[in-house]
Amino acid sequence: MRAGMNAVAVVFVAALVILGATIFTVDQRQHAIVFQLGEVRQVIEEPGLYFKWPLIQNVRYFEKRILTIDSAEPERFITSDKMNVLVDSITKWRIIDPKLYYISVAGDESRAKTRLTQTVNAGLREEFGKRTVHDVVSGERDKIMAQMREKADLDARKIGVQIVDVRVKRVELPNDVSESVYRRMDAERKRVANELRSQGAAEAEKIRADADKQREVIVAEAYRDAQKMKGEGDARATAIYAAAFENSPEFYAFYRSLEAYRSSFKSRNDVLVVEPSSDFFRYMKSMGRGGGEKAGR
Repeated sequence: MRAGMNAVAVVFVAALVILGATIFTVDQRQHAIVFQLGEVRQVIEEPGLYFKWPLIQNVRYFEKRILTIDSAEPERFITSDKMNVLVDSITKWRIIDPKLYYISVAGDESRAKTRLTQTVNAGLREEFGKRTVHDVVSGERDKIMAQMREKADLDARKIGVQIVDVRVKRVELPNDVSESVYRRMDAERKRVANELRSQGAAEAEKIRADADKQREVIVAEAYRDAQKMKGEGDARATAIYAAAFENSPEFYAFYRSLEAYRSSFKSRNDVLVVEPSSDFFRYMKSMGRGGGEKAGR
């Protein structure tokens, strides 16, 4: 009885082993290829539980997810203006035809990465060689990546791979080139600054000269108006004097004599030598006579 149970246990274990060798699962993140005696028998894309013949069939799995190639060191490219630039790029790719992928690179991911890296670098070298440093840094960077993605994808399809994206992470100048570029940029900025200073000085002189001209014109016009007003005042004063003289010649003569007295005797030290019978003292004499008569009265 015990021997029968042992036989049943052996058969059960053998059945489990055969069943384990027969059943396999495919994850949703994987492709699966079933090989029979080394030849591709079936390509499985959908996830689930599958069966295979033990011993004569085997299964290999390949990633269905997007993979990344990130260059460890930047590549040196030459632009159209003969400038060396260091380019750091990243490539996103995935397997879309597992059978072709296996036939082309024997399902070796490192070999696939090597080929894709060479393709991308060759394309970038070609695109950078058509453009200047300014274009590859900022001007046409998006255009370069779009064209590079299309070209690399055409070649990648030959090995059952799709290029999802190609991105240029960084574009830099080598240290020796950077120093010369910075020196040239510094000299250019100084030249522009000096030119702007010269233009500013010339503009300042122009403004200053224009202001001086306007000042001279304003002063001249003010002097002209002042002289005009003064002449008009003198004319009006002369007219008034003339009218007063016509209305009362004796009063005008008396008034002018008073002004002459005031101008001649401004100070006590003033001395005037004139004959007593001169007309200069005519009104002074009459005032004296008038004063004497009043005193006698």
